[in-house]
Amino acid sequence: MSGHSKIAATYLKYRQRLMRAVANIVDDNDVEDIVQDAFVKSYEAELNQEIQYERTYMLRTVRNLALNHVSRAAHKLNDQVDNMDLLSHSNMDASLEKQFESKQRFIHFCQATESLSAEVKRVFLLKKVYDMSQRDIAELLQLSESTVEKHVAKGLMQCAQFLARQQQPQRAEDSQSNLG
Repeated sequence: MSGHSKIAATYLKYRQRLMRAVANIVDDNDVEDIVQDAFVKSYEAELNQEIQYERTYMLRTVRNLALNHVSRAAHKLNDQVDNMDLLSHSNMDASLEKQFESKQRFIHFCQATESLSAEVKRVFLLKKVYDMSQRDIAELLQLSESTVEKHVAKGLMQCAQFLARQQQPQRAEDSQSNLG
């Protein structure tokens, strides 16, 4: 090989043409990088072997690099989409499970309030569901605040007992499934 590189001279002479060759394949932001990579790879190849048709060699190299770049980007995008699918499925499963548990708790709460006497139930729901103050409940139902307080306490206690009874069969089922 002589003192100057034929590939370097070809690169300088055909640089714009090399850029146009890949401009339709990759984003504008990537064109310059790919053309420079093609020069480096072509120059390294020239150090190891004689390249007879430098322009053709560089055009082929720049196109191959551009196609590889697009292929890697597509694989990366597919991997991201696959990961999003997995994530959304696991999130959806967790979300559905939470919704089910929430509805289950609400059903148990409704059943618990059904077991209350009418007056205790009315006071308890106004306090816990409608978030009314004891004073407002007392005025609305024409009861003393002390009576409202006692009804709320009684409702809490009876609901807690009801919910505890509901969970006992569930715990028994869970321990049976863990044993078997």
